[in-house]
Amino acid sequence: MKIKSYDLFQVPPRWLFLKIETDEGITGWGEPVIEGKAATVKRAVDELMTYLVGKDPMAIEDHWNVMYRAGFYRGGPILMSAIAGVDQALWDIKGKYYQAPIHQLLGGKARDKMKVYSWIGGDRPAEVGLAAKRMAENGFLAVKMNATEELQYVDSYSKIDEAVKRMAAVREAVGADFGIGVDFHGRVHKPMAKILAKELEPYRPMFIEEPVLPENNEALREIANHVAIPIATGERMFSKWQFKALLCAGYADIIQPDVSHAGGITECKKIISMAEAFDVAAAPHCPLGPIALAACLQVDATCHNAFIQEQSLGIHYNQGSDLLDYLVDKTVFEYKDGYVNIPEKPGLGIEINEAYVRKMAAVGHQWQNPVWRHVDGSIAEW
Repeated sequence: MKIKSYDLFQVPPRWLFLKIETDEGITGWGEPVIEGKAATVKRAVDELMTYLVGKDPMAIEDHWNVMYRAGFYRGGPILMSAIAGVDQALWDIKGKYYQAPIHQLLGGKARDKMKVYSWIGGDRPAEVGLAAKRMAENGFLAVKMNATEELQYVDSYSKIDEAVKRMAAVREAVGADFGIGVDFHGRVHKPMAKILAKELEPYRPMFIEEPVLPENNEALREIANHVAIPIATGERMFSKWQFKALLCAGYADIIQPDVSHAGGITECKKIISMAEAFDVAAAPHCPLGPIALAACLQVDATCHNAFIQEQSLGIHYNQGSDLLDYLVDKTVFEYKDGYVNIPEKPGLGIEINEAYVRKMAAVGHQWQNPVWRHVDGSIAEW
């Protein structure tokens, strides 16, 4: 079997889908994208596919190493996201060839279903108490919310008070046993991160996410020594080598690799398994489309330390197009009592509605994240 051709589809709200076709008629789907840089990743995939067309799609490990190691310059969000989408599509082909879900080819399931959480509150969080209550009523057992709007390196305590008030409203709405992830989103610099984390601690968050930007991971030590809240990070880290340094430092409790950003199924399985040896949990990042979520669940199924999965249904980015719109069988991601079953059909376990993909690719998108500024005119972290 040889790779014959491929297609790329830039579809709303902000996704990029890859279809790889073989000479035996088996096709695989992947989702190589960086939010806001879809066109850039698309070009990187074109470059990678010049090597792969004509090759045997089954040699995934070798292809991964060629895509990564054969380039003198390697790593980073664009190249690793391009590799990730190709890797997902190759695994999809392999699973379909053997008529098995990918998790069977990775050693089999460690669980039958995966806990999921839902986003509330938007970029600038508001009315989160009511939103959390609705999610609880819909059967979710956990939510995630942004902690704050933009913050300066040293900012006012009123913004801290507002963040705490929102957290209190969510906790009051959902009760003591409900999971609340609080995403600092890299908007909070170390001087304010310590204050905010300490003020949130009485409300027992499930975790605080990216309390500082990943390039400042050394600051996690001070935050970890300051509060007892589990610290999560990793959505903007892209290889096992980056995660190695984080794990060896010992201040992350939960890693969040993205299966569409951090080298795909091949690399994320290794990253999460490496974290298990450090007694660190995993909650893979996935505010993306159905292919990315299916890839996450196939990896989650095989990893003992994966404890919860992000998913994008109803997220504030998905205006006009949502997670299930691109699927033939929308029940595959049917959430029940806070969990989703692991897809059991061959490959990724989903069937993409190609006609709809092509229709929406004609619409396309040029999604970019907002540019925020502080009152003094300086750029703020989004």
